[in-house]
Amino acid sequence: MTTVGIRGTFFDFVDDPWKHVGNEQAAARFHQDGLMVVTDGIIKAFGPYEKIAAAHPGVEITDIKDRIIVPGFIDGHIHLPQTRVLGAYGEQLLPWLQKWVYPEELKYRDRNYAREGVKRFLDALLASGTTTCQAFTSSSPVSTEELFEEAARRNMRVIAGLTGIDRNAPADFIDTPENFYRDSKRLIAQYHNKGRNLYAITPRFAFGASPELLKACQRLKHEHPDCWVNTHISENPAECTGVLVEHPDCQDYLGVYEKFDLVGPKFSGGHGVYLSNNEFRRMSKKGAAVVFCPCSNLFLGSGLFRLGRATDPEHRVKMSFGTDVGGGNRFSMISVLDDAYKVGMCNNTLLDGSIDPARKDLAEAERNKLSPYRGFWSITLGGAEGLYIDDRLGNFEPGKEADFVALDPNGGQIAQAWHQSLIADGAGPRTMDEAASMLFAVMMVGDDRCVDETWVMGKRLYKKS
Repeated sequence: MTTVGIRGTFFDFVDDPWKHVGNEQAAARFHQDGLMVVTDGIIKAFGPYEKIAAAHPGVEITDIKDRIIVPGFIDGHIHLPQTRVLGAYGEQLLPWLQKWVYPEELKYRDRNYAREGVKRFLDALLASGTTTCQAFTSSSPVSTEELFEEAARRNMRVIAGLTGIDRNAPADFIDTPENFYRDSKRLIAQYHNKGRNLYAITPRFAFGASPELLKACQRLKHEHPDCWVNTHISENPAECTGVLVEHPDCQDYLGVYEKFDLVGPKFSGGHGVYLSNNEFRRMSKKGAAVVFCPCSNLFLGSGLFRLGRATDPEHRVKMSFGTDVGGGNRFSMISVLDDAYKVGMCNNTLLDGSIDPARKDLAEAERNKLSPYRGFWSITLGGAEGLYIDDRLGNFEPGKEADFVALDPNGGQIAQAWHQSLIADGAGPRTMDEAASMLFAVMMVGDDRCVDETWVMGKRLYKKS
């Protein structure tokens, strides 16, 4: 066994900050001088340096100075084969897919192209501090195989699966439900629960899925109940209209997936911009999750996700955040928090009564405000809870996997260090409140340049040059 120690300033979470309105610090944990002991990639001990070091004499320690160490970021919704079309100009969702995405994803039938794309994809994630993702691949099994193989070489945790589509896409892009079922069955046997790989049954979206394809997904889920289900839901107005045309016997978007018994624990619906109150309540009741993708929702003009509604304590919906690359124009979960904050503030204004007194709801308005506690919880422990992997990662509890990021709080814009000196006089944070304030500046003023090191299972895989 290999045992190592990591010494530094640590910030993680033990609970959901939305459960502690007015006292969000109760959900967090801070050690100005902490020590994490890792044995074969698993956290063995964590706490104040003096206490933990005394209990583990002789352990080799890496001292990470002048950084804030947080759990590895979790991207709950991203598209592997859209890496190269990141920032492709100027369409809303459906025409954008036709113009940019489907032609690029077709290239991932070629194994060499897929292999290069996967390496670039995982390199970009690690450079952004993302250690875990739930990813769409393509309609060709090759890209799924290459993603799982390369993730295993790096020991990264990945949830992914063959992406099923048999309608409303180019003829050479779609596949049959029979092929999808057969290939998915083989891929599940080959990769699910092998190392850190997890398999998601993945209908791309209900607009691109016939009843026969969704029946194939239903069959796969019944045969492999421990698999995940990953899809899209209620992203764009034209898409939402089209779904009900394709599935006229259903009353709403969620109802399509419910009809085929796909909604429940380990179900993730990306976006959810136009989910009704009733759909949110049904998702809450069934333990399903929504993935908030603000960068993409803004870039493609899809709309403003109702963060305050999803966090209603009476009907709380599990939730993770995602980049949705390439609809999202950043790999960075820090940039996701930046845009999420702004979406939340717009919704706050819509609900504070200043525009339409009839819509006034001060409690929901407040829940839209993304504090640093709410933000960093959402891309660490909260993201893990949304994906049902919080028993394995998401914070620094002993027994969990040692994925973490060392953030340079001064690493963003040239003016950032001067701002941070307002908080901590040019030094590192001394208290939880100072750490949270500095992390908020990372959210709003920083970017990927704040990611100094990324560690996976106790090994450093990325170091900013």
